[in-house]
This record gives sequence, structure tokens and C-alpha cells, in this order.
Amino acid sequence: MLIGCPKEIKNHEYRVGITPTMVKELIKNNNDVLIEENAGVGSGFENNDYINSGATIVSNASEIFEKAELVVKVKEPQKIERAKLKADQILFTYLHLAPDREQTVDLINSGVTPFAYETITDQNGGLPLLAPMSEVAGRLAPQMGAWALQKTNSGNGKLLAGVPGVEPANVLIIGGGVVGSQAALIALGMGAKVTIMDTSVARLAHLDQMFRLQINTILPLEGNIETLIKDSDLIIGAVLVPGAQAPKLISRSQLSLMKKGTVLVDVAIDQGGCFETSKSTTHDDPIYNIDGIVHYCVANMPGAVPNTSTLALTNVTLPFILKLAKYGWKSACKNDLHLLNGLNVCNGEITNKPVAENLNLRYRNPLELIKSGS
Repeated sequence: MLIGCPKEIKNHEYRVGITPTMVKELIKNNNDVLIEENAGVGSGFENNDYINSGATIVSNASEIFEKAELVVKVKEPQKIERAKLKADQILFTYLHLAPDREQTVDLINSGVTPFAYETITDQNGGLPLLAPMSEVAGRLAPQMGAWALQKTNSGNGKLLAGVPGVEPANVLIIGGGVVGSQAALIALGMGAKVTIMDTSVARLAHLDQMFRLQINTILPLEGNIETLIKDSDLIIGAVLVPGAQAPKLISRSQLSLMKKGTVLVDVAIDQGGCFETSKSTTHDDPIYNIDGIVHYCVANMPGAVPNTSTLALTNVTLPFILKLAKYGWKSACKNDLHLLNGLNVCNGEITNKPVAENLNLRYRNPLELIKSGS
């Protein structure tokens, strides 16, 4: 199969979908690989690294979208990229369609067959292609929050760790999954006082054991949220509903309960955000202020550390790319229901139920579409 990897064009996105090491593996399995010129530079991979691994370097993305049977990316295709997608082409990348009707409609109209990294599952019910980026984003969140807390960024001027004789900052993490647990790990390591909320008592018990009772755990009942946000200095939104738009857990009116200069870091912004006042920002302009509350809502947080992020991501995407290339997407999906869960659009139909429900579009069972050939 001819596999192509364009350079990412989203604001300050330096990750790349295919590394030189992957190229060797793909070619060993009888595939050809096209890489856009300088696609890997931001992650530390030079053009010669790809050439020496056997890839062909092309000067522009248009050639990749024109020729490649399988297009491998990191972030959702931007509008200019979506215009170049075509039928009988496979797209393999993060999509986050639930809050993005425009992208969804463009993918439907293009006829492309798109797989979303974030909805591929595993035998344990996990999201193996989302997990490494959740780990990165979770570990970045306290770091970015600590920066936003600085007075020069309109924060309340608190140091997360405090100093002898001065209390550390209070960090509230809403969501105890991969993002939340990793955020807690770093925030605790930075010396903050940490509280995690999660709807699962079993998960909270696991986190208690994991952190040896060094954190507080509590259920996210509205009364509990309102009590805790009054004293929090940094609040990290880490809620995930696979494939669906994130629930809004803090309302605009609740901002008035917070101290001026409190920081909200919304790691769920890719799925629409879990704070009512969240709106997507970029690494160029990462924060904004509403009612004295600082919001950090960068939609591609892991792009800030592209070398680590690219290596972590491609470690888990490679087996699926090999499977798609070897068997074709239809046979691969029939033989791997976890890959099938990543199929978000097929023959112009929505094949992911949460996406269809969030966008009020018709849902079609993907396996039935594949078997019927329509």
C-alpha cells in the first residue's frame, strides 16, 4: 500500500504521524511511504533520516493527498486538507468529531474512510491510541497551570509548592482517568495539595491506594464541586466520555464562587471542553480571562513536547497502520472489532454512535455497512 504522511499545519503542531523507524517497518512489510518535506523536523527527525529509512520525500502535501491510499496524521485535518481528501482513501488520525459538525460534514462529503485514534479500543475497554497523549497532556496540565498562576499571566500569584512557612496551592482535578491520575502525579510531585473527583467510587479507591493517601478523593456531586472550587487555585478538567462531547461540569455562574486569579486548565477541550466557559485556544495565545478566572484551553497540548509525544503516539499506532495496509480497511475491521470502533464515517454515514447523537445525525452500524457493501 502507498502510505503518506503530510506535515501538520495546525497552530504550533510539531508532531508527526510517521517516524523514520516506522518507515523501515512499513517498507519491510511491502509498503511504500511518502513523507512531506520537513514533516518531522519539529519532532527532531530530518528529511535525510526518512530518506535513509527508505521513504520518498515530496515537496508538498497535495502530492500526498493525491497519491496516498492511506494518509496518516496526528491532528484532525484542517479545512484546506479536508478539501484534498477523496473517496477510496483511508485517513488515520485524531478526529474528535463530536463537537465539530463542520469537519464531520466535510468528511462525509469527501467519501474518505476516516479512523479516529481516540475511539479505537482494546480488550480491557481502554483507548490505547488516546492513552499516551492523555498521559502527556495530564503531565503537562499542572506545568501549564503553574505558569498560568503567575501574576504576569493574570493568575493569583501562588507557587504550586509554596515555601517553608507558606502553604502550597490547592489543585482540584475533575476526572480520575488517565489524564487525571497523571496530572495528580505531577501536581503532587510539584508540592501542591491535590484533590481528585471521579464518579466511580472504585476508581477513587484505586487512586487512594495508588497515591498512598497523599491526595484527597471525592465524588463530583454539585455541592462538593461548589465547596471545593472556592478554595482551589488550579482546577484541571480531565473528563472523558469516549467519542462524545465532554459534559459541562462547571457553569459560568460558578466562576463567581472562585477566587480571582484561579486557573482552569481544560484538557477535555478537544471534545468540546468540560467547563461552560471553555473555548479552544492555541499555543500562540493559550489563555484568556473571564470574570477574573484564567482559562487555559489549548486543543493540542501534547504538541508542545513533540519529540516525546510523537514517539509515544507512534509506538501504539504502528500495529494498526500495518494491519490496515496488509488487509485493507474492510478486512482489517472484520477481523478486529477494536479497530472497527475507530471507524467514524463509512460510505458517507456516521458509524460512531456518540458522534451521531451529539451532532443529531443518523447512525449506521459499521459492520453492517461493511458486510452489505453499501
